[in-house]
Amino acid sequence: MDYLYDLNTFLPATIMAAAGLVAILMAAYKARIGNIFNFTIVALVMALAVSIRDLFGPDGTAFFDMIAYGGTAAFGAFLVTLGTLFCVVISRDYLEAIDHHYREVYAMILFGSTGMVGLAVSNDLIMLFLGVETMSICLYVLAGLIKGEKIGAESALKYVLLGAFSTGFLLYGIALIYGATGATSYAVVAGAAEATPLFLAGTALLLVGFFFKISAVPFHMWTPDVYQGTPTTLTAYFATASKAASFIALVLVLSRMIPEIEGVELTQLLQVIAILTMIVGNLIALVQDNVKRMLAYSSIAHAGYILVGLAAGTPEGYTGVLYYLFAYTIMNIGAFGVIAYYERNHALDFTDVHNYAGLGYKFPVMGVLLSVFLFSLIGIPPFVGFLGKYYVFAAAVNAGLVTLAVIGVLASAASVFYYLRVMVYLYFREPHKEYQLVRPGALFKYSLILLGILTLWYGIEPIFPTDSLIELISTYY
Repeated sequence: MDYLYDLNTFLPATIMAAAGLVAILMAAYKARIGNIFNFTIVALVMALAVSIRDLFGPDGTAFFDMIAYGGTAAFGAFLVTLGTLFCVVISRDYLEAIDHHYREVYAMILFGSTGMVGLAVSNDLIMLFLGVETMSICLYVLAGLIKGEKIGAESALKYVLLGAFSTGFLLYGIALIYGATGATSYAVVAGAAEATPLFLAGTALLLVGFFFKISAVPFHMWTPDVYQGTPTTLTAYFATASKAASFIALVLVLSRMIPEIEGVELTQLLQVIAILTMIVGNLIALVQDNVKRMLAYSSIAHAGYILVGLAAGTPEGYTGVLYYLFAYTIMNIGAFGVIAYYERNHALDFTDVHNYAGLGYKFPVMGVLLSVFLFSLIGIPPFVGFLGKYYVFAAAVNAGLVTLAVIGVLASAASVFYYLRVMVYLYFREPHKEYQLVRPGALFKYSLILLGILTLWYGIEPIFPTDSLIELISTYY
């Protein structure tokens, strides 16, 4: 009965995969879209409950060591499921408002999240590739949802082309690693590998594939165009759940497969990529008038901050990465959610920052929530974004990477300009046109309020005490 135990360790993804099959059948038989939405919410709540249970369960491997459970893997499944649930909840009203509320959307999200969980719990390079491909194919479809407009078609085309390009790097890297070691399991690769040119080339190509997925410079080119052309609530899904899955998988690769290889030192490479990502992301965000593109470049900069924790290469650094991913998930979904609310009002183009003039007084709750999320993205206490940045920068300092931490702090300080610029328009500019805003639905509004509360609460009281979280991920080495 080992297969039943294996299925239990992979239960969050199993629930989402089964729900995706049911959802696509419901769509094929023209079920009411409200019923598909409700079914998706129920399935995601069940998957989230199971993933929370797994956080406090044992750790180990299953499916012939293809996947891991417990520790970091359980945290990854929890983050993906949490992000997916919030993105689905805020998507219904928005997609209806822009006339792109298709039945198939929810099946694609469920299948995509199945791949993300598979990626986040991978313990084998084959499972890593399967997770990446399952996730990516669904995201390509969602990116082209607004297929009748040029920007939507451009978004999907660029995502498919560059995504396929990055997958080629990833797969070729896996092939070279297998050629050098004769294995794909992380533990076996770590034990068999030597610093040969073949293995080093495979590791480099594997990391290039990861850098594409997390939008690290210089592999970030697809991000602003895809984020701009994708429906805003789905952009939040791309920016949070998929990025969390990719980073968790990268943590597992770095902590289980690469550090044990004599002669391979990745800290300097990760430092260079982190510095480039933080600086380029923030500099280009400074000149953006389109709010979605600004948040896209902001997400690139945040990937740089997370890479600081990875560069530290210590349990404390990986702890900071996990906490930062949690913080980034809730505050970024919140920010995109408020923008989606404004965007559904067709009176003006609310992706243009100049049209935010006076919006803070039109519907005060949304103005306050957007301010909370932006303050958190800056890293101002007592919001959760501050603790996330503190953990990764403190880990870098304790690992002796003081210069990297200083550059990170300075880059974060530069972000104050473009985040506060939005708030200046919200509260200190007069609107240049009279219009009325549509009131948000109760589920949409209260979901954003809950995200705002979580952003404040977990900035004051961390989701886990730091020592407990270090112990949680240390068991997974």
